[in-house]
Amino acid sequence: MRITKITIIRSSRPEPTDINNELQWFGASLGLFGIRDKDKSCFRVFITLLKSLKENKSLTSDEIAAKTKLTRGTVVHHLNRLMGAGIVVADRNAYSLRMDNLEEMVEHLKRDADEAWSRIMSVAKDIDEKLGLN
Repeated sequence: MRITKITIIRSSRPEPTDINNELQWFGASLGLFGIRDKDKSCFRVFITLLKSLKENKSLTSDEIAAKTKLTRGTVVHHLNRLMGAGIVVADRNAYSLRMDNLEEMVEHLKRDADEAWSRIMSVAKDIDEKLGLN
């Protein structure tokens, strides 16, 4: 079973005048870029993968490191985090975003979350029945 960590953070949407702020808000809302990402390294990895969508090209960790001017170790750390969030997929040592656009990615993440909630609800119902709480 694949484990996906889904995080949703509610905050006010930024003004739609600055695409960079919108992209940062988008990633932060999915729990991808937190306060510990002071040099925006995870954001830079995400943006690099987003740009690679236009070319329909997967990138190796070395290519991402070169494009972002980050160490390969930092890139791999963030790629693992993004894969754990269900945002990035790996295929033969090359990485890409899970879907072809952000809207499709959000829909896919929503389905993942809905499936997780259904499983949790089913287990809660079983436990309530066993404990006589229903």
